[in-house]
Amino acid sequence: MRELDAPARDVLAAQAIELPSWAFGNAGTRFKVFSTPGTPRTIQEKLSDAAQVHRLTGLAPTVALHIPWDLVSDYGELARYAQDLGVRLGTINSNTFQDDDYKLGSLTHTDERIRRKAIDHHLACVDVMDATGSQDLKIWLPDGTNYPGQGDIRGRQDRLADSLAQIYARLSDQQRLVLEYKIFEPYFYTMDVPDWGTSYAHVTALGERAFVCLDTGHHAPSTNIEFIVAQLLRLGRLGSFDFNSRFYADDDLIVGAADPFQLFRILFEVLRGGGFEAGSPVRFMLDQCHNIEDKIPGQIRSVLNVQEMTARALLVDQEALRAAQDAGDVLSANGLLMDAFYTDVRPALAGWREERGLPADPMAAYAASGYQRRIADERVGGTQSGWGA
Repeated sequence: MRELDAPARDVLAAQAIELPSWAFGNAGTRFKVFSTPGTPRTIQEKLSDAAQVHRLTGLAPTVALHIPWDLVSDYGELARYAQDLGVRLGTINSNTFQDDDYKLGSLTHTDERIRRKAIDHHLACVDVMDATGSQDLKIWLPDGTNYPGQGDIRGRQDRLADSLAQIYARLSDQQRLVLEYKIFEPYFYTMDVPDWGTSYAHVTALGERAFVCLDTGHHAPSTNIEFIVAQLLRLGRLGSFDFNSRFYADDDLIVGAADPFQLFRILFEVLRGGGFEAGSPVRFMLDQCHNIEDKIPGQIRSVLNVQEMTARALLVDQEALRAAQDAGDVLSANGLLMDAFYTDVRPALAGWREERGLPADPMAAYAASGYQRRIADERVGGTQSGWGA
């Protein structure tokens, strides 16, 4: 077992992974949403559950909101409520995929009334940011087409650029716009922001406070995601991650479930590109809707997986790696990465947590806490939160 040196400990001490509020509601497949005892009925109960993850791991100090799923009358009061629980409100996520008006597009729609409605929704999200002190407005755009000829591909890009410019102009100097991309779904011929290059083109046109959001599940099979990470870091435009896993398509599964080695490679490129340094623009968030597993331990497992692969990436001897690369020593260079990946850092991390007053095994600590039994008993009646609510 290799120990964590002082620089590695500093990186781990500063690591923060934002939780999505919607991860604590009911979720399921495309065919059914499954209900579970103790599911939150309000955003306040979602925040309470998220606070349990942070209390046990020390890794999740902020919670992202989704508008209108997390509508309240007073966001300043909600921010204070979160602070009393030991967490803060983070990224504000917009929603233009659950309104009948947006069937054929939102920010790219040919109908000026509908496009105006979508823009105004984002401006309202910025109002929420003003009230909560949130820094990031994250836009995942569901717009696209299903059939050749259905829409003017270039015209849709022109309208998107204009819509984004109006939204960007509303941001304060301390706020950012992060634009996510997705290769397919809900549309299957074209998505209006299908890849990192399209997102990059739009955000660079907007200004220095616009960035790309990289969702690890939003790529074609065999895509080299760590190359995209390296390139966006090189260009100074990687603003945030949405961490999840997918086996065949966008599954929103537990981080690292499909390919732990890929997660390791991604985090190594983040480290190599300065993404963990103070002042880095990169923010880290989960984007998961657990289908069959319990929600709180599912989030605990995910943040621990990110922490573990970060610790392994920190074990790579970068000086030796650079020397091997410069010498053309292919096997030694690869071996340095593989040795770090195969190192079991879990005992070292358990000891490190105990030094910081955290449980050595957060999963076991949650199971023993009785919190799940308590919320199952207390949260009876009302309407459970779920995907889309």
